[in-house]
Amino acid sequence: MIKRYLGMRIFVVLFSLFWGCKMLMAQDIETLNIRDDGYRGIWYSNQPSGDQYVYKYSGGLGTYPANHYPFSVYVEKVNKTFFCYGGTDKEGKTLLHMVSYYDHETGTVPRPTIVLDKQTDNAHDNPVINVDDQGYIWLFSTSNGTNRPSFIHRSIRPYDITTFELVQVTKIVDSAPLPLDNFSYLQSWYQKGKGFLNLFTHYDVNVVPNQPDKIRRTISFMRSKDGVSYGTWNDIAFIEEGHYQTSGQADDRIIGTTFNYHPYKVGESGLNYRTNLYYLETRDFGETWQTADGTVVSLPIDAVDHVALVKDYAQKGLNVYINDLTYDQQGYPVILYVTSKGYRSGPISGKRKWYTTHFTGKDWVTQPVTSSDNNYDMGSLYIDQNGVWHIVGPTDKGPQRYNTGGEMVMWTSHNQGKRWRKKALTKKSVYNHSYARRPVNVHPDFYAFWADGHGREKSISRLHFADKEGNVYRLPYDMIEDVAFPELINLR
Repeated sequence: MIKRYLGMRIFVVLFSLFWGCKMLMAQDIETLNIRDDGYRGIWYSNQPSGDQYVYKYSGGLGTYPANHYPFSVYVEKVNKTFFCYGGTDKEGKTLLHMVSYYDHETGTVPRPTIVLDKQTDNAHDNPVINVDDQGYIWLFSTSNGTNRPSFIHRSIRPYDITTFELVQVTKIVDSAPLPLDNFSYLQSWYQKGKGFLNLFTHYDVNVVPNQPDKIRRTISFMRSKDGVSYGTWNDIAFIEEGHYQTSGQADDRIIGTTFNYHPYKVGESGLNYRTNLYYLETRDFGETWQTADGTVVSLPIDAVDHVALVKDYAQKGLNVYINDLTYDQQGYPVILYVTSKGYRSGPISGKRKWYTTHFTGKDWVTQPVTSSDNNYDMGSLYIDQNGVWHIVGPTDKGPQRYNTGGEMVMWTSHNQGKRWRKKALTKKSVYNHSYARRPVNVHPDFYAFWADGHGREKSISRLHFADKEGNVYRLPYDMIEDVAFPELINLR
């Protein structure tokens, strides 16, 4: 009994010391809770290309990437859409994690709150947001790999964006609680009475054959009833060099994930050859996982040829860029994605073809939507209560051709993606528009949320949203008063 008591005391002391060290490492990043005087998005670029297109992808990426979700949540009780984005200072030097809301009653927005300075300009560190059943707002500050820490903040008061506190979150490793201070590509789902199921990515080394320093992107999920104490990390898949996943939820019945895989490559990154389309779902909050037809699978998946494979694009030599996952009225998944002939910007990689793949209850049906000119032209898919499908995405040519984004378009289908009708949302823009995001519990007055920015050189970036009718509003770049009306930049 004495040995057991001493052992527990030693564990508590060691855990306290470890946690203290972690907190000291994170003290350089302070919780700010500062009201900003405008809405300014982060500009970011990735992988210089050495040609006229300058980068593999770049632009105003305040709502990037497709593997982060959600950026906005509508709460009926207070009639507000709460949202976050990757912001920046007036000089555009650093990534600020911003929180605000759109008040549907007044049609106004307040000054946004700067929760923290992430001390990088990397938009992979953009935050995501969620709201629990008590009204507390949660901000998840992600990291691109393991070089920077991740954070979770919670609002001090329900439905209030003025003050956030840092939450000392734990995970279980070898039956012991340890600080949860690093995660990438987070997608947060909340269900009343169950808590959070968050899908994410962790970076592993010493796992790629004959390339010990190469990173594998392992996709996983973790759960917490209170948002503070998480259980173990549960790996979903680690095929070859890893994956990018995008998830969705059907009410409180289903949480699903769709992912590609990154093949082994020597001397270059497999993520530039991402391919194939996989799908899995859980109907019991992560206890078991199955394919769309109900076949239960064991996790993690480590084989290219697997029952979860929806579409084999590797044999066609095509890259796959997943945009969104949502569900029809029967709870069947619909995946929106783009294929191309390569990772480079410009016409060398061919048309970027947009597709939906829909599970009908018997099989998967793939249908074309349109085409665009960059792999990272990202949009969102909506299915309303009447079974009408909508897509909002930058599918029209923008001012910076073949760079990320373009002019925003709303596509509508009344026959489950067989035919589409097009409505232009923006035109004659100075900058490309990119990464149109669908809010959770979407309200028709705040239907899609995105940013703009120059596709080839650093620029300012403005935040926009559209209503379901196609009217587009720009959030105020500079604010004098405490609240302001967004600027209507078109009228349907």
